Amino acid sequence: MKIARRADHKRMAWKNGKGLTEEVAAFPPGSDVDSFEWRLSIAHVAADGPFSVFPGIDRTIALLDGSGLVLNLPGGSVTELLSGGTPFSFPGEWEIASRNSAGPTIDLNIMTRRGCCTHAMRRLTLAPGESFTTPAFGWVVFNTPATIEAHGSALSIDRFDALSLTVSESFVNHAENPIEILDVQIS
Repeated sequence: MKIARRADHKRMAWKNGKGLTEEVAAFPPGSDVDSFEWRLSIAHVAADGPFSVFPGIDRTIALLDGSGLVLNLPGGSVTELLSGGTPFSFPGEWEIASRNSAGPTIDLNIMTRRGCCTHAMRRLTLAPGESFTTPAFGWVVFNTPATIEAHGSALSIDRFDALSLTVSESFVNHAENPIEILDVQIS
């Protein structure tokens, strides 16, 4: 188990220069947007505009903060990411424009290079005392501060901190309230 503290996330401009990303982790280490096999990041969407296009990449995003993010998809369809909502998956080739419903938003992104890796993302709420065990290698991103127990030790977790977990690793929510996590599995 490895902790990626938000304070240590690498910050950079989007590929299209229209926003800011906090890179939680990428593989291989030191890879850039043209060479990663997978990349987990947190995007800050301050203004309406186009998404960066990533040919050969599969993407999933989920809203972490804000009233909502409306996505204008190819073919004229629209979807809206909501707080607490289901993550949305799409091919990186899609030309998508986004619009904030009411003010800036923050979302979690996992991108995997097609033919190299695959991924899945789900949003979970853990009750006090409830445990989480990962079925595969991946990351858990905390959307609420938490106190957890892992490997017999108590850990204080800030919002947007992340844990890298290997198959069957687990932790227990020791906070007095439910916590929200986003479980990202990479294979």
